[in-house]
Amino acid sequence: MNITYIIFGLVAILTLWLLFTYNSLIALRNRVKEAWSQIDVQLKRRSSLIPNLLEAVKGYAKHEKTVLEEVTRARTSLMNAKNPHQAAEADNMLTGALKSLFAVAENYPNLKASENFKHLQEELSDTETKVAASRQFYNTNVLDLNNNLEQFPSRIVGQWFGFQKQEFFKASEKEQADIKVKF
Repeated sequence: MNITYIIFGLVAILTLWLLFTYNSLIALRNRVKEAWSQIDVQLKRRSSLIPNLLEAVKGYAKHEKTVLEEVTRARTSLMNAKNPHQAAEADNMLTGALKSLFAVAENYPNLKASENFKHLQEELSDTETKVAASRQFYNTNVLDLNNNLEQFPSRIVGQWFGFQKQEFFKASEKEQADIKVKF
């Protein structure tokens, strides 16, 4: 009779552990999805601001067509991204294109002084800060999930139920390079 209680107790403990581990992996996976959603919201916000910014610059920089086309192409790639990896690549391309656009704007003092342009530039800067914070939040959640999927014993539960490690949102080599400032 005592052995029956011991076996029943061990099965109950194992079941509770399995449920707790499974539920914590679900919570981590959902936090990663929510964090990705926050990045997506900020990237869409940024994409919405870009046409207005381009219109503000177009009147001043008609001969800077390649820069404007590059920004438009990068924005389209970002809007069509299907997963975090594609979005990260498109975001990196858009960041580089926006740097070029602001470099063009530096050549037009009247444009820089325009209230419209200033407001758009501030909005874009605010969005960039939010994108960076969202990336960090996403990567923190991916780290938590991936750690749980690699550590024993939650690794076993993750394998049983088909949980997958997630990819970090990474900066491109171009974004990691030093910025050269010339006067």
